Amino acid sequence: MSVLILHRGSFRDSPYRRWMEDYDGDAAVLASQEQLSVLGERLPPATGRFRHAEGIPDYDHGPLVAERAARLIEQHGLRRVVAIGEVDIGRAAALRERYGMPGQHSAGAAVYRDKWLMKKAAEAVGVPVARHALVAGPRDVTDYAGHAGYPFVVKPRLGAGSIGLAVLRDHEDMLRFLTARASAGDFRTTAGEAAWLAEHFVAGSMYHIDGIVADGRVITLWPSHYRYALSSYAEDHSGRKDVALDPHDRLTGRLTAFGERVLAALGGPSGFSFHIEVFRTPRDELILCEAACRPGGAGIRDMHRAMFGLDPAETMVRAQLGLPAPRARGDSGHGTGDGRLLPRQVAGQLLFMKRPGTVRELPGEVPGQFPWVLRGRLFAGVGDRLGAAGHSGDFLASYVLAAPDGHTLDLRLGELEAWCTERLGIR
Repeated sequence: MSVLILHRGSFRDSPYRRWMEDYDGDAAVLASQEQLSVLGERLPPATGRFRHAEGIPDYDHGPLVAERAARLIEQHGLRRVVAIGEVDIGRAAALRERYGMPGQHSAGAAVYRDKWLMKKAAEAVGVPVARHALVAGPRDVTDYAGHAGYPFVVKPRLGAGSIGLAVLRDHEDMLRFLTARASAGDFRTTAGEAAWLAEHFVAGSMYHIDGIVADGRVITLWPSHYRYALSSYAEDHSGRKDVALDPHDRLTGRLTAFGERVLAALGGPSGFSFHIEVFRTPRDELILCEAACRPGGAGIRDMHRAMFGLDPAETMVRAQLGLPAPRARGDSGHGTGDGRLLPRQVAGQLLFMKRPGTVRELPGEVPGQFPWVLRGRLFAGVGDRLGAAGHSGDFLASYVLAAPDGHTLDLRLGELEAWCTERLGIR
């Protein structure tokens, strides 16, 4: 074996065998046992390209992934590590550094993973960020409230999916938060460092910028608009819309330039995918929220494929294997003078979050009158008893669709939302 793949998520959505067809080597796979159970999937058979496949319990937080990875590398002389998930980026970087492997090492990964380091790197080159401070205990939270005022946000430095994030709008909110986090130990890492961040609450809307870097240059970069608040996942039961901006939107150029500034500030390996989240304030200011050196979640990969003919995950995997970027599939649109691709169409997604109750009815197969729906997925079945969504990716249903322009995309989103809402019953 020559490569180790760290994988959290669906194997159906990550066809490594196809992505690695021209790779001269085979692979060992360590995967999240919990995610396989949730998704109803099994490990890929240990045949052909895959020589070893193993499900790891407590994948997100336990020590077993790092231990098993080190043992496989040492036993089989593995030469590369592949990772595309948020929780695995730092692990993979540490393994590459420890064993002298090519690719992104710890310092490069940390600036995308650690929100404190990220904001400092952005500030250093003039990229606007919200006022913020490290908090290492309850006293730090109360001190921040005293000098910064309400509202403000507290969140884990290494968090993802809005898990643990709390918006504290008044003193009572703060007391509830501190009661839930009863001891100072809840605020520190095992090394004793501050594990949480407090930052000014930025009013306004949020956009995201997604793309691909290959052979050291940006080949795709495009902004989209979250028409909802990511942190509202537990109480928002309506259709949540996420839409790519039309090329003629007046914000497209500004957000593209902002994304380029963020990439210049944070750097990265010669090949990777990125997901950058940006606040737009009521005063029309752009402020960096967070950035990640991995593909965006939910249907963002599907949106990117529809727009550019490239899968950000496939491109990132091939870069980590030392392979060239795949060719864009289909009509990928025309490019700019520097070789960057422009979208051939726009795309969006419609999301419904899980909510408490028993599922009585779900939308069936998308009818033929909606040929522009590229993908529909249900994450529960009739009769299932559900609780509230546990994170911003805890979906009940999701749909990805495309259109020739932003106006048509809005009309299609509205039509699809009405169709889904009429057929969605939870009591």
